[in-house]
Amino acid sequence: MSEFDSNPFAEPASDNPFNDPSVTQMTNSSVEPVDQYNPFPAQTTGGLATHTAPASTSPYQPAVLQPSTEPSPQATAAAAQANLLRQQEELERKAAELDRREQELQSRGPTGKENNWPPLPRSFPIKPCFYQDFSEEIPLEYQRVCKMMYYLWMFNCVTLFLNLLACLAYFTIGTNYGVDFGLSILWLVLFAPCSFLCWYRPVYKAFKTDSSFSFFFFFFVFFCQVVIFIIQSVGIPGWGNSGWISAFSVIREYKAVGAIMIIVAILFTMCAVLSVILLKMVHSMYRRTGASFQKAQQEFSQGVLTSKTFQTAASGAASSAAQGAFQGNN
Repeated sequence: MSEFDSNPFAEPASDNPFNDPSVTQMTNSSVEPVDQYNPFPAQTTGGLATHTAPASTSPYQPAVLQPSTEPSPQATAAAAQANLLRQQEELERKAAELDRREQELQSRGPTGKENNWPPLPRSFPIKPCFYQDFSEEIPLEYQRVCKMMYYLWMFNCVTLFLNLLACLAYFTIGTNYGVDFGLSILWLVLFAPCSFLCWYRPVYKAFKTDSSFSFFFFFFVFFCQVVIFIIQSVGIPGWGNSGWISAFSVIREYKAVGAIMIIVAILFTMCAVLSVILLKMVHSMYRRTGASFQKAQQEFSQGVLTSKTFQTAASGAASSAAQGAFQGNN
């Protein structure tokens, strides 16, 4: 009934905003104000309260730099001297290396590579005269045939040496066979180096440089070598060859000497057969290289014209002709 007891004509009470229940609840709350809030409250550990010590409010101390010690003049001079000695040793080492390379270049041939054939010891007074390397200088498709030519040359040298021994045995059974022994020595001394220079090196150069002139020179000389192999295998008496004829003429009375001469005759026959086979193989490869007689002529003329010997001789002849013409006019 209180609603009916209130005076409706009384002045309304002014609304106080702080009388709002939410505001009064917050003002009466037990929450500590911000200025009194401690983010590190006391913690109880094992029944004992531990308090966190407040951070030190002392200002930061500046970093202290240790003073650098200057090296003494004596230490600086010693370091500079050691550096100069090290540089001097380095220069001496480089100078020695340059001297060694210069000596190697002087000992090498015109190709700039050190000669390696014949394979002689370094202490030997005679040095190698040629450079030979199949894997480096010869194309892969020609290496097999080129090596076979080299093996044929070595087989020929061995055969010539055995022919000398057979002719020596031939000479022991009769003094009238001394001519064969003397000629066998001549064939060994003559054919061994000449065959290397006249037909093996040309075919090596032909395969190396694809030279038409070297191919033609090889074919001409090697054809003569094939004829010589056939003559040696035949063994004409008095020609210094232990061939079939000489062997069969001796084996009836002297079987041991005849057997030695037959072995040499077999070796000469093998040389002849192998030379014919290799000649055909080289000729077939020559036809695939595109070489021709015209190219051989061009290479020969270019080689002659660029030769220093030919140029010197031509200039001398021209000067002599000019002097003779000038004196004739006077």
